[in-house]
Amino acid sequence: MYKESTNVVVKHLVNRLRDVQTASNEFRLTIEEISRIIAAEALQDFQTITKNIETWQGSLDVEMLEVQKLVLVPILRAGEPMLTGILRTLPYAKSGFLAMKRDEETALSKLFYENIPNLDGRTVLLLDPMIATGGSLIDGIDYLKEKGAKRIISLNILGAPEGVKAVQEAHPDVDIYIAQIDERLDENKYIRPGLGDAGDRAFNTNG
Repeated sequence: MYKESTNVVVKHLVNRLRDVQTASNEFRLTIEEISRIIAAEALQDFQTITKNIETWQGSLDVEMLEVQKLVLVPILRAGEPMLTGILRTLPYAKSGFLAMKRDEETALSKLFYENIPNLDGRTVLLLDPMIATGGSLIDGIDYLKEKGAKRIISLNILGAPEGVKAVQEAHPDVDIYIAQIDERLDENKYIRPGLGDAGDRAFNTNG
């Protein structure tokens, strides 16, 4: 299943990302904000636990997300602002990291770093801003399944229809929550109209 956000605020923020005048700091903060919104959408059916808290009128039993069952895994480096944003809302969630790089000639991805906590019985929010061909995301999902993730939810900012379809075909059990699906991939496997390289724009590393 995939769900593209219909939230007008999310669409507004995506178009702020497209603007070449958006500086790297604002770009990161905008990704953080979008990530918080789509994470809230993705976790609407997530399990809760009853917790007793002290309020200004005394103790009260309330329902809270069972964040101990949640692991946030960004695909570095572009996924790091997504992690930062969601951790502002869910600071007690566990985190893991996958570092992957796309070969510009073959469009294939390569994993060169991982640090993943115990995933037994846990749901993973896999954070990757861009779904172009879907290769990096598919490889990341493959790896997390090997590590024993109970459920994987993909959170994404921007995608091409071809990439979203590829991920769905490879992993039909993974739900995709995405802010915007664009028109197509071009001949160089870049999303059109897209927003450029999310990692370079977020960290000002494009020379």
